[in-house]
Amino acid sequence: MPWSLIEHGIVTFMARRPSKHLRAPRPLSAGHATSVDKSDGRWIVRSVPGAAATKPYRCPGCDHPVAAGTPHVVAWPSTPELGLDHAVDARRHWHTACWERRR
Repeated sequence: MPWSLIEHGIVTFMARRPSKHLRAPRPLSAGHATSVDKSDGRWIVRSVPGAAATKPYRCPGCDHPVAAGTPHVVAWPSTPELGLDHAVDARRHWHTACWERRR
């Protein structure tokens, strides 16, 4: 039975949320993202402030960790790679300096 709350003699029930793993990926291209042309095509790039960086990642530019709490960028190709349904499935977290050095 879902969680219930008794308030003023009224019993209410809260529905369970569907698993986030069953939902479609969030459209990361929405919001404060920009497009950048690199030698291997057009990329969508979004800055991640340190306060929003809650998990560690591995930077593909230097192969070192991007620690939680570190400001960095998230980049993904503007068109899906072969075998992927959505371009955002190929997103990677980069150190800002590593991304800026990338050609």
